[in-house]
Amino acid sequence: MKIGNKEINGFAALAPMAGVADRAMREMCVRFGAAFTVGELTSARGITLNDKKSASLLTCSERERPFASQIFGSVPEIMAEAARAALGFAPDFIDINMGCPAPKVAGNGGGSALMKDPVLAADIVRAVVNAVDIPVTVKMRTGYDGDNINAPELAKRCEAAGAAAITVHGRTRAQMYAPGIDYKTIAEVKKAVKIPVIANGDVTGGKSAEYMYSATGCDMVSVGRAAE
Repeated sequence: MKIGNKEINGFAALAPMAGVADRAMREMCVRFGAAFTVGELTSARGITLNDKKSASLLTCSERERPFASQIFGSVPEIMAEAARAALGFAPDFIDINMGCPAPKVAGNGGGSALMKDPVLAADIVRAVVNAVDIPVTVKMRTGYDGDNINAPELAKRCEAAGAAAITVHGRTRAQMYAPGIDYKTIAEVKKAVKIPVIANGDVTGGKSAEYMYSATGCDMVSVGRAAE
């Protein structure tokens, strides 16, 4: 599988997990076969203000590559500026978070809140793509809530704006991390776009990964809490 011009080998990636998937864990997961890793969620505004914690979250080692810096925010210009700054830490690609359900993220218009405004979400992707010379990916959910399942539409908009790959967590923002996964919507995302689709949610071992592949047609799976 390729993300932009970057060849990715393997079957399962390590999902970003704030406060969990730090550098030590990422290095360990690569040693055990992770196809790529994603850094902890980092505020675009914090990056542009030269926040020391943000810089720490963007830092990666050669032992955790391929590596994506994941940023969040709701203002295209700030997201673009943050992505340019992130290049100083030499990530292999930039991942835009449109899936975080945490109130401190979604409550300020970032993360999963962007699923309520597909036009703004696409504008952010376009701004980041135009700001950097490495692939840009997007992490999203199936929708904001059960009445607004719009991941296939949003994925198409992100692809048109230049995204190189899409990761879909198979739940809405309202569902947080339970109950089960919406395989049907992930499959619809896969059918809607030509770029790689990475499926995330409840992948806990070989059997669940195999089912995710067969049920969705995804190009790769992403493992989160089960990797802890």
